Amino acid sequence: MPGLIRGVARTAAVAGTATAVSNRVSRRQANRWADQDAQAAPPEEAYAEPAPAAPDPMEQLEKLGELREKGVLTDEEFEAQKAKILG
Repeated sequence: MPGLIRGVARTAAVAGTATAVSNRVSRRQANRWADQDAQAAPPEEAYAEPAPAAPDPMEQLEKLGELREKGVLTDEEFEAQKAKILG
């Protein structure tokens, strides 16, 4: 009987050690694969606001004309703004 118990204990120790080593190797490989995936992933592109579209000069002139008609702009201010728009 002592020989049988010794054999079972030895088998249990070997199996436990093998399981522990196997689990450790599995965790290490999973960590390596995760690191490789992180390195292989393309970098995230930063979102950039699109540049505002250049306003249509005709629309700007129409708005300036309306402001002048309403009396918000004087003729001199209208002409100065028109010169800026037309370059």
